[in-house]
Amino acid sequence: MAKLYFKFGAMGSSKTAQALMTKFNYEEKGQTVWLIKPATDTRDDSVDAEGRVRSVLRSRIGLFADAESVGPDVDLYREFLSRGGVRKYTDVIVCDECQFLTGKQVEELKDLADRHDVPVLCFGLRADFQTLLFPGSKRLFEIADSITEIKSICRCGRKATVNARFDDDGGIVVEGDQVCLGGNDRYEGMCYKCYRALVDDKLGIIR
Repeated sequence: MAKLYFKFGAMGSSKTAQALMTKFNYEEKGQTVWLIKPATDTRDDSVDAEGRVRSVLRSRIGLFADAESVGPDVDLYREFLSRGGVRKYTDVIVCDECQFLTGKQVEELKDLADRHDVPVLCFGLRADFQTLLFPGSKRLFEIADSITEIKSICRCGRKATVNARFDDDGGIVVEGDQVCLGGNDRYEGMCYKCYRALVDDKLGIIR
């Protein structure tokens, strides 16, 4: 029986690299992969001379692949079936940046795994820069069949669990919109202790 997998980690934990390696491993065995990402993530997309958007997943270590961008209004269950039928054209689904999925889309992926025996592997963040769960991640924690943490370390050597956001001057950001696209220029995976120390200093809190 296929499962819905959620593999999460902090910024810089090689989530996208692992998603792309998973795609490669399946394809090496002759399997067909539907690689998707939420349309919210436009960091590595480009537009050609004819105005067509090319959606790309790109990891920090240089791996990349074309992906299908899905907006929040896309019914993933119906979209999968429209690709030609169960197991005919797609053997596995890999989704990167899954934290940006809607709760309903996560449920649709779960239905595909349960009803059509198609493995679904989701890679993404657990929480935002304020340590609050993203909607997609929350639903994955609730209904995923398998949950695995992709570990990385903080600058102090402890396990990184928080996605700290920084402004253009290198100062930590403590408020703002939940979604702000960026990479190493904007985010750093940190342990909670180091994160709280920066936040407290920003807010003038003495502990």
